Amino acid sequence: MVAKPGDGSAIRRGDSMKLGFFTMPIHPQNKDWRQSLREDREAFLLADQLGYAEAYVGEHATDRAENITSCAVFIASLIDATKTIKLGTGTINMPNAHPAATASQIAMLDHMLDGRFIFGISPGGLLSDAEAFGNLEADRNAMFLEAINAVLKIWQSDPPYDIEGKYWNIRIEKQAMLDIGQGFLPKPLQQPHPPIVVTAVAPFSQGVTEAAARGWDPITANFLMPQWVKSHWPKYVEGCERAGRKADPANWRVAKSIFVADDDKTAKAYVTDPGSPYRYYYSQLYAKLKRARLDLFKTRRDQPDSEITLDGICDQLIIHGSPDKVADDILKFRDQVGDFGTLLYAGKDWRDPELGKRSMALLAEKVLPKVNAAIKA
Repeated sequence: MVAKPGDGSAIRRGDSMKLGFFTMPIHPQNKDWRQSLREDREAFLLADQLGYAEAYVGEHATDRAENITSCAVFIASLIDATKTIKLGTGTINMPNAHPAATASQIAMLDHMLDGRFIFGISPGGLLSDAEAFGNLEADRNAMFLEAINAVLKIWQSDPPYDIEGKYWNIRIEKQAMLDIGQGFLPKPLQQPHPPIVVTAVAPFSQGVTEAAARGWDPITANFLMPQWVKSHWPKYVEGCERAGRKADPANWRVAKSIFVADDDKTAKAYVTDPGSPYRYYYSQLYAKLKRARLDLFKTRRDQPDSEITLDGICDQLIIHGSPDKVADDILKFRDQVGDFGTLLYAGKDWRDPELGKRSMALLAEKVLPKVNAAIKA
């Protein structure tokens, strides 16, 4: 059954939830960059071995904690080391690069992955990146739309090219030598383009509607309160109805901060300790969002800023415990927000690598089967 707009209680019965991985890793600033990159890469390899269906990685050029600077380069390092998992950009921040560069690099990546690729895109959210790339005062949403439209136009066109825009012009005419192959911009393997997903970080996101109307699907961020997560489904339905496409919950991906241990005590200690990577993750986001987007951490629209605390954020947004407890909490979360197709485990720094790996394994091997058995019941 497909949920009606605004009805988070309408749940499909009998359809399995898939498991994926999403990381915009936030590492301690004093951690050796080589070590954090190795561990991030190891998490993707583990996800593949454990049968996770897909995995996404973010990018930021100007953040010592969120220190993967190119999701495309990072994914390229995983191509031959992974077997079945689909890899996605999470996301390419479209205003920060020339559309011709994005189109050609993503097309090559799709071929290198033999189509095992998902194209995640966004306007970008880190303001220091925007300042570095010279678009801090620009309309980055307009830049985003122009950039993705140009990329898609490139992929559906043959030379000569003449794509004019407000922010970029793409032209190959004078220097085209088509008989020897000069002047062609490459097309991806998947036609007409790889699956496109957009990250949704705002309550009642109009971006979800516009994306759905274009045939794209949403990833709801793991730093939204459940009531705002729930608001994305009716916006997705609205966009699908505009496009005449079925609004299928299987196409909705929801990221969630989860930690699974063999027992509740171990899990609680790891998540709530002052040095916890989970607490550190949200302390970083809290510091950034206090300047502009604190509403994401509110449980009601009129909640005063003074009521928002790091303890409250962590209590609301982190699921932790033994496999049985985590399975129960995921099902409660699903009942609260509505049905969705893929649960994206939100990656964190591996302060304790063994516990970090164990959490991913328990989620795949113990928790997900319990969740799907309950869904099918």
